[in-house]
Amino acid sequence: MNTLPSPTRRAALATGLGAFALLATGCGRRESLVELPGSGAHVIRGLSMGSTYTVKIAAKTLSETALATAEQAVAAALADVVTVMSHYEPGSELSRLNRHPLGEPFAVSPGTFSVFEMAQRVHAASEGAFDVAIGRAVDAWGFGPSDRPRRVLPAEAVREMQREHAAGALALDSRAGTVTRQAPVLANLSGIAKGYGVDRAALALDALGLGDYMVEVGGEIRTRGRNAQGRAWQLAIERPDAMPQQALLIVPLEGRSLATSGDYRNYFEQGGRRYSHEIDPASAAPVSHALASVSVVADDCTQADAWSTALFVLGPERGLATAERLGLAAYFVLRRPDGSFAEMPTPAFAALGPRAVG
Repeated sequence: MNTLPSPTRRAALATGLGAFALLATGCGRRESLVELPGSGAHVIRGLSMGSTYTVKIAAKTLSETALATAEQAVAAALADVVTVMSHYEPGSELSRLNRHPLGEPFAVSPGTFSVFEMAQRVHAASEGAFDVAIGRAVDAWGFGPSDRPRRVLPAEAVREMQREHAAGALALDSRAGTVTRQAPVLANLSGIAKGYGVDRAALALDALGLGDYMVEVGGEIRTRGRNAQGRAWQLAIERPDAMPQQALLIVPLEGRSLATSGDYRNYFEQGGRRYSHEIDPASAAPVSHALASVSVVADDCTQADAWSTALFVLGPERGLATAERLGLAAYFVLRRPDGSFAEMPTPAFAALGPRAVG
């Protein structure tokens, strides 16, 4: 999760596909939101978590007071997540955990602990592909909060991070609500916290009795009910590398969440090779495979966010096998040598009824 004031990581785009469609994109440093007229929904927009956010509320009658209350509730929910989980804010819980002495338990708030628990479950189920203890490697490669340049690291520096990471990780105590750094690793929740922020914003709308909405933060999306046309919310998955942005696939969702991880928005190139911001915990280096993006649909956005990252790190073969084994609704977009793309949906994803664009 980036909490710098400039937009980063994932982009969102409304597209003209009959009903409102939001484009879920691979992680990036470009934000664009194009609003279409006549969508029939009340709209809330803002900046948070280093990105833009958009909320669509499909209510026939919603007073200005009620809309303002919803706007305040969403902003407060997202601000709270930044306060505790940002690795850019020195005073956040996460930053204080990363400065806490090794081997000593550090008490975190219930929400933060729940995110660490989810991260731990995905870590185990993905055989270590998702790991929030890779903050030092993320920063070393130039994708973290420091001002380090983006460049290929010396092999010895990478090996040292591998040894450091293998020496220990993060220990959770559910009774005490504590997290303990057992080795000099740094926790980084950027692969899960934005999804959690979407869930928190959605719960804030639930508490106000709103039943038909779409919440999007930097391309991570959660829906409830139906859109203003009485249909499922129409979510578009982006065509990788397209300039300008284009939709590749439309997924109708009602009461579920969508997140996408990819290599085509946040990366650097050196020596003719692309180095993605997605770090493989096993190698302490950017992933190296032909996947362009992975999209995951789940009941909540926290899970969707974590699993899209995990499956992307695993790559096309292991990722697809893992998703199918676990029954995940996942959609893989693979680069072919000729520059075209191969699309690989899992059975659970195909059952959602996605439709191709064009």
